[in-house]
Amino acid sequence: MIRTALALAVLAFGATALVAQSDPIAARKALMKANGDQNRVATEMLEGKRPFNLDEAKKVLATFAETGEKAPALFPDDSKTGGDTAALPAIWENKSDFQAKLAKFAHDSKAALDATKDLDSFKVQITEVRKNCGGCHQTYRKRTS
Repeated sequence: MIRTALALAVLAFGATALVAQSDPIAARKALMKANGDQNRVATEMLEGKRPFNLDEAKKVLATFAETGEKAPALFPDDSKTGGDTAALPAIWENKSDFQAKLAKFAHDSKAALDATKDLDSFKVQITEVRKNCGGCHQTYRKRTS
């Protein structure tokens, strides 16, 4: 199961790399959508709407780590506007902080991946990792509603 998930992640990475070269806004939206999809999986497991599955929990965290690693390259200076982006100008005004937040997200997600062994450890780890999401979104993402 983990090999299949990793193979899919590699394929997704390749596709994202191609899109990123031509349309970084579309690439980052796709990356964040995948993040959101995995976050829903985590929420369903935490709320008991889906049975806990260690492989799925680790896939959530692996996706988060991948997002933290890939996202910095998807915010070049020429992608500040267009493509219905929710990215705020603050990203480019304080790029070092933005990139540091993404690096922390990747680092914490990888650490959580290693520390997750069961539902109880997943609950602790995902709570800490999700703090990174909110911190970045509050500062660098335009509210849509």
